[in-house]
Amino acid sequence: MEAGGNSLPSGPDGSKRKVYYFYDPEVGNYYYGQGHPMKPHRIRMTHALLAHYGLLQHMHVVKPALARDRDLCRFHADDYVAFLRSITPETQQDQLRQLKRFNVGEDCPVFDGLYSFCQTYAGGSVGGAVKLNHGSDIAINWSGGLHHAKKCEASGFCYVNDIVLAILELLKMHERVLYVDIDIHHGDGVEEAFYTTDRVMTVSFHKFGDYFPGTGDVRDIGYGKGKYYSLNVPLDDGIDDESYQSLFKPIMGKVMEVFKPGAVVLQCGADSLSGDRLGCFNLSIKGHAECVRYMRSFNVPLLLLGGGGYTIRNVARCWCYETGVALGVEIEDKMPQHEYYEYFGPDYALHVAPSNMENKNSRQLLDEIKIKLLDNLSKLQHAPSVQFQERPPDTEIPEVCIAKFLALFVLPSKSRLLVPKVSRSSKPLSGRVKREYLEPKAMEDQKEVEYARETDTAFTETKASYSGSMLIDEPQIKLEQDNINKSSDQPTEMNS
Repeated sequence: MEAGGNSLPSGPDGSKRKVYYFYDPEVGNYYYGQGHPMKPHRIRMTHALLAHYGLLQHMHVVKPALARDRDLCRFHADDYVAFLRSITPETQQDQLRQLKRFNVGEDCPVFDGLYSFCQTYAGGSVGGAVKLNHGSDIAINWSGGLHHAKKCEASGFCYVNDIVLAILELLKMHERVLYVDIDIHHGDGVEEAFYTTDRVMTVSFHKFGDYFPGTGDVRDIGYGKGKYYSLNVPLDDGIDDESYQSLFKPIMGKVMEVFKPGAVVLQCGADSLSGDRLGCFNLSIKGHAECVRYMRSFNVPLLLLGGGGYTIRNVARCWCYETGVALGVEIEDKMPQHEYYEYFGPDYALHVAPSNMENKNSRQLLDEIKIKLLDNLSKLQHAPSVQFQERPPDTEIPEVCIAKFLALFVLPSKSRLLVPKVSRSSKPLSGRVKREYLEPKAMEDQKEVEYARETDTAFTETKASYSGSMLIDEPQIKLEQDNINKSSDQPTEMNS
């Protein structure tokens, strides 16, 4: 299928595949601060590419509702959520003890709209899970995938763990859920949350050895009922497409065969790409996207999430291309003109060549890792079964469907699965942080700073006028309210 048509992608039986894409036009306005490598602006850049490549018309485009306090507290501690809701740049000096307690302030700074930002990206991931529970094939939330957040603390640029919340939602419908993480950093927050259960298998491919967060040894396999349900694939610098896929496909093929998940969550952190400002892998965009293509081929409900990625022009390239892969839509390498076209010079192409950096992952090392993990999987005799008594109600996620979205939208009860993790590789990480402060020399950084200055006042006014309504006052786009009376996954009243 080529981009430009109006039909949605077909499923394996020839039927139309239901694909939902969650995007809030306000998410790109949030700003971690000058010099911080995490830039939500990359989500807006990704959306611009999707719009101008014509991919939006192949999906149901939805603005998610904000996740409520009680939604976040299904995983996170009440006092931590209350802290995130109340803290502001103006009041943080009066709460130094709380900042330290919840690990907020350095890697995870306090910024304007912090809690709304958390509600937005978590709402998209939980909303995607609800759609999958009601028969959709694929749901996409590129603003989600913040895999480091813990039950009681922020970590590694992540405040709320939207992935855990989405998996908890999927577990209402599915006996087993698979989580796969291709971010360069270990998916520690998700692994820790499900370390003792056999209903969620976590698989993380990551850089290991003197690298944030310091966890993810191949010997960390789960505990109790969860033994062998945590898989860690520790990698070294410079891994390329061929080496990566020599592990990814045989391992994930065996996981799908043995675990038989009812749904898959794939965290597509783009900091594993070649040239990432915080990363040290050497994957091409096509090599990274091959993971999406492979997991899609199993025709199991699939939730695609974002994650890391700090060379933001390449993040946008990657997630645009991977959206096309998810849809089965081929898009050309020549980039269309759009609002952020100057970011992608001098080639103005979708794909970028990997570097000639050394691959420190020897064939012997990769084979040893593969043999070890396949052996662990062989110890799982069969997929665990769960006896359902009554399915819990869906999380109520009101939303607006943005139909025929052809123009770019740019605006200037608690589940306690978490127990202490027993890790053979963990060691004290005091003083270790994820980010490296770099001077904003790259054009994308300079433009981000300029954009933040220009829109600071506009953003404050936007936040003041945004009171939870799902309608967007924007003449470029036609918005259609979903018929909530016909959908069991939406409430009859708007939740604040």
